Amino acid sequence: MKILFFGDSITDANRDRETDCGLRSYGVGFVRTIAGKLLFDEPTGYTIINRGVSGNRIVDLYARIKKDLWNETPDFLSILIGVNDIWHEIAHQNGVDLARFERIYRSIIEETQERLPNIKILLCEPFVLLGAATQDAYERFLEVKEYAKIVKKLAEEYGLYFLPLQDKFDEYSEKYGATQYLFDGVHPSVAGAQLIANEWLALFEEIK
Repeated sequence: MKILFFGDSITDANRDRETDCGLRSYGVGFVRTIAGKLLFDEPTGYTIINRGVSGNRIVDLYARIKKDLWNETPDFLSILIGVNDIWHEIAHQNGVDLARFERIYRSIIEETQERLPNIKILLCEPFVLLGAATQDAYERFLEVKEYAKIVKKLAEEYGLYFLPLQDKFDEYSEKYGATQYLFDGVHPSVAGAQLIANEWLALFEEIK
């Protein structure tokens, strides 16, 4: 099974873009943790491809959909996107509003299903916590939860898999502090990456 991860810096996690195999190609985030578990259990059963790009918004995923997604012909697609659609608006007035986010996300789903009719798709919930990158405009960053509702709605509408993550981050941050899981309120620490991987693998176990 070929699994492709599509998203922003949370997925990217400093991956090596010069290779599609080997440890560095997975980055140092949740994709690497997932790859380690799957490839340990079934060394010849999976091909794992990381196509996260730091700073990406939904429009950026759509712009590179053919090269980075369709041309790879994966069997399983995992998408995590959303926080930059707000963050870019706050920082640069170049975000993606909610209606456009939904419209373009819908296009990604529909066109991918048309190109790859047998593909399975998992949509991951975007998330945010209070931290160094979010504290000055935290109320704005909390709009991520509205984008998350869109992601869940699309998963339900198209019969896709949905991975909730915000509640888990809230739960663990209340116990041990937000920075233990999202070191700046957006990007996962080692523990945060493990949290995503744990939730992803538990759902994948039900799917495969």
